[in-house]
Amino acid sequence: MDLELRQLRCLVTIVDAGTFTDAALELGVSQAAVSRNLASLERVLGVQLLHRTSRSLEPTTAGVQVLARARHLLAEADDLVREATTGHTRLRIGHAWSAMGKHTAEFQRRWAARYPDVELLLVRANTATAGLAEGLVDLAVVRHQVPSGKFAHATVGHEDRYCAMAVDDALVRRRTVALADLASRLLVVDPRTGTTSAELWPPESRPRVELTHDVDDWLAAITTGRCVGVTPHSTATQYRRDGIVYRRVRDAPPVPVQLAWRAHDPHPATHAAVALLGELYRTPPKRQSPSARPR
Repeated sequence: MDLELRQLRCLVTIVDAGTFTDAALELGVSQAAVSRNLASLERVLGVQLLHRTSRSLEPTTAGVQVLARARHLLAEADDLVREATTGHTRLRIGHAWSAMGKHTAEFQRRWAARYPDVELLLVRANTATAGLAEGLVDLAVVRHQVPSGKFAHATVGHEDRYCAMAVDDALVRRRTVALADLASRLLVVDPRTGTTSAELWPPESRPRVELTHDVDDWLAAITTGRCVGVTPHSTATQYRRDGIVYRRVRDAPPVPVQLAWRAHDPHPATHAAVALLGELYRTPPKRQSPSARPR
């Protein structure tokens, strides 16, 4: 016999209501139907779930465990139904590390003002497609090559590359650094979601590489001072950390910023998102007043 959601919902309602009678009223069924649902659930699981007397009703040890899982499964099912029924009133945009960088907050504000009927959710997903291939999001911000075929994409801007280093690194004294300055260093890279590899350097002067698989691990390794990282400007704006400073790599090629989506099933708001993010990347940065510039 298969496990059914109505059986789990019946168990949860019985415990929350406190009696079979109140559970029946809550569910809009007969008391006999409540009893049958609970009995069928206990048969499926092969355990007793409730201690029942004429005066009290308490979950058994097994019942406590099943009840916790039942609440989780019912919540997931409700979320699934809500997503399916609300359809395109929600736009989920995935990112692996740093969302839209310095434009993240402004993108959220402008989206809410222009499209109040489409809820915007930013989802961090540490995968090569920032959750797009896994079905977690509708669009994804990616800063590396997008797999062809299943996905379409648009380039919305470019970002300079920055070197992340420990605060006591010798290069901190410089306003910018060059790739040659890093050739003899240990470079920490994320091969799955990162934008930098040793191939950024000429074959004869490539740095040694240490692999990591998460931005927090990447930052932790750099903080020790034994390695450096090279990353888009968005990381420098979204991941400011004590013990780490960023310096622009003046001779490194910029990183393209792309929005990707499923080619054969695009969200209706795809082009609106592409247009808005492209608009933000094209907007020139505000000039700092002399008093606000670093000395």
